[in-house]
Amino acid sequence: MASIDDLKALGLRVGVIEGVEVHEGARKPMYKLTVDLGPEAGKRLIVAGIGDIYTKEQLVGRRVVCVANLEPKMIAGVESQGMLLAADDGTSVSLLMPDKEMPAGSTIR
Repeated sequence: MASIDDLKALGLRVGVIEGVEVHEGARKPMYKLTVDLGPEAGKRLIVAGIGDIYTKEQLVGRRVVCVANLEPKMIAGVESQGMLLAADDGTSVSLLMPDKEMPAGSTIR
């Protein structure tokens, strides 16, 4: 079981996707996303394996839930500086999004 402190430690924030590029060096369909995580965390490059699920046009301007304090990781030669959260039922994937227009950097709690 996770404690409330474990959840708070995740650093979940609302991010606004500002730019989307195809990650040409990846084996599966991936994007390099420029995500604004607000004044505290700033803009980040996040690599996400959602290139076969969403078009670039569907993503630009979208508000999503992100892990803002995830340790950076190299993914197919590019440093990813966070993670988008998504629901996956085994046949479909859906990005988690706030149901209201929240500003970039808003805390998820």
